[in-house]
Amino acid sequence: MWKTGLIAAALTAGLAGAAQAHPHVFVEARAEVVFDDAGRLSAVRHVWSFDEAFTAFAVQGLDENGDGELSREELQPLAQVNVESLAEYEFFTFLQQGDAEVAFDPPKEYWLDFYGGRLTLFFTLPLREARVMDASTVELDVFDPNYFVAFEMTQETPFAMVDAPSTCTLDFTPPPPLDPQTATTLAAIPQTERELPSDLVQITETLSNSARIGCK
Repeated sequence: MWKTGLIAAALTAGLAGAAQAHPHVFVEARAEVVFDDAGRLSAVRHVWSFDEAFTAFAVQGLDENGDGELSREELQPLAQVNVESLAEYEFFTFLQQGDAEVAFDPPKEYWLDFYGGRLTLFFTLPLREARVMDASTVELDVFDPNYFVAFEMTQETPFAMVDAPSTCTLDFTPPPPLDPQTATTLAAIPQTERELPSDLVQITETLSNSARIGCK
C-alpha cells in the first residue's frame, strides 16, 4: 500500500466510505521558519499530524514484524514515497519574498511517527537559495488551494522562527471561516475529482494559513 504514498493515495484514489470529498484529509500542522548562521532564511520545517480515519487507512499492512507497533523504520518507505509525491502539489507550501516566488529543493530530512492513533510526518524543505532578509517582507502560506486536504495550524505556536535575528518578527493570519453553503457544495463533489470548478477555487484559494516575516 505504501507504494502509492500517504497523501498521494487520497489525492488519486480517495478513501472508501469517507463521508465527504472536500476536504478529504485533515491535517493538524505546525511550521518553523529556519534561519542559517548568517541570518538568512534557509528552510521551512513542517510537522503534520493526520486525522485518525486517514491514519487507519494509511497504515494497513505496515506492521511487518507483527509486534503491534509501527516503528520509524517500518514507516520510512511510506515517508519517502510521500515526500516524493508531495512535490507534485508543491508540498502545499508557498513562499514569497516581495513579488518573487521562492523555490524549494526536495526534502532530505523526513520521517513518520505513529502515536496516539495518528501518523505524524516531519520534513524539512530547504530553500534552493538562502534568502537575505532585507526590508522586504516574506510571506509563507500553508494550504491546499483545491481544499482536498484541510490544514489547521496548532493552537499553540502555529508558526515559529528558529535561529532568527533578534530584529525579525512573525505575524500569523488564520484562514477565514468557510460559509456553510460553500462547505456543503464542496462536500458533494465526488472523491475522484481533484480539481475544483473555478468559482470554488476562488474561495478555497483564500483558505491559507499565512505567516508574514519581516526583519528590520
